[in-house]
Amino acid sequence: MSDSITKGRTRTRQKTARPRLYRVVLLNDDYTPREFVVLVLKAVFRLTEDEANARMMTAHQKGVSVIAVYTSEIAEAKATEAVDLARDAGFPLMFVVEPEE
Repeated sequence: MSDSITKGRTRTRQKTARPRLYRVVLLNDDYTPREFVVLVLKAVFRLTEDEANARMMTAHQKGVSVIAVYTSEIAEAKATEAVDLARDAGFPLMFVVEPEE
């Protein structure tokens, strides 16, 4: 019988970091009709009528409203799509992307 002690190897596991998240923020303006803002929020961000109205009203009353939180690429794509829709319709509607804290 052997009195040898088996030592286990320590394994190092790399932990996959979650990607940083970014907020898509709607900025209020006095020119874009509310109905158009709701239309864009429903089309681009897949919000319900009630959610879109609530976020539009928050932006209207407070100046800004967080619409959604995504990874960087998705947030930029959604914001660009929404701004492009507004530009094509002749409205100055603006969305910005900022890091989630």
